[in-house]
Amino acid sequence: MTTLYLVDDHAIVREGLRAVLEAAAFEVVGESADPGHAFEDILRLRPDVVLLDLSLGDRSGMELLAQLQPRGLPTRVVVLTMSDQPRNIAEAIRLGASGYVLKGSPGAEVVRAIHTVVQGRRHFSENVADRAIEALSSGPVTDPIARLSARERQILELVVRGQSSAAIGTVLHLSSKTVDTYRRRIASTAIVLAREDPLLVKEVIARLRASGEIAADDLVYLDRIADRWIGIAEGLRQGAARVLTT
Repeated sequence: MTTLYLVDDHAIVREGLRAVLEAAAFEVVGESADPGHAFEDILRLRPDVVLLDLSLGDRSGMELLAQLQPRGLPTRVVVLTMSDQPRNIAEAIRLGASGYVLKGSPGAEVVRAIHTVVQGRRHFSENVADRAIEALSSGPVTDPIARLSARERQILELVVRGQSSAAIGTVLHLSSKTVDTYRRRIASTAIVLAREDPLLVKEVIARLRASGEIAADDLVYLDRIADRWIGIAEGLRQGAARVLTT
């Protein structure tokens, strides 16, 4: 019997997947919402296939893929996510994913994906392969922070520290009205980017944290904003509240 491990930050999603997969005669040997815990479980349990979401709260499924890749395990990974962004597809493939299925796909497709990767082949949802080729052939992805102007970036850093428009204006020698204009531009840009890619804001946070440009404590504000943007972005997608349709 093919053994499976589920990684998703929503318990109801894992429960729904377990019901569908056990009905298809698979054995679910474990599950987790945390990539670190999942990594330890996978090393111990050695499941045949891992079903992995990319958006795991303030973590990313890419972290788990990156940890598993150098281990050379026989375990296959099928990404099961809402993100159809070319760069996410390409990155998952680069990190060793054997399959990529979009949430909202019929349960039968998830079952097919598992059977396919167990046989040593790849499985992608409709149009996913084309999007991966698009990303792989388009060159490096533009740094999301670079989409902001230098002044917008200065203001963003002060905003996430909880500064008011008046306080920011004092620091940067700008009027409150000018600061408010910049804040609206930043918000508009961020919402558009979040709609394009729900994982983008988390990527920005990770980049800022790694660079040390913003203190770790200050990133709490940005994390909260990011979670809200991701929630809005996911809600805009059809079937966002539906894990699988049968």
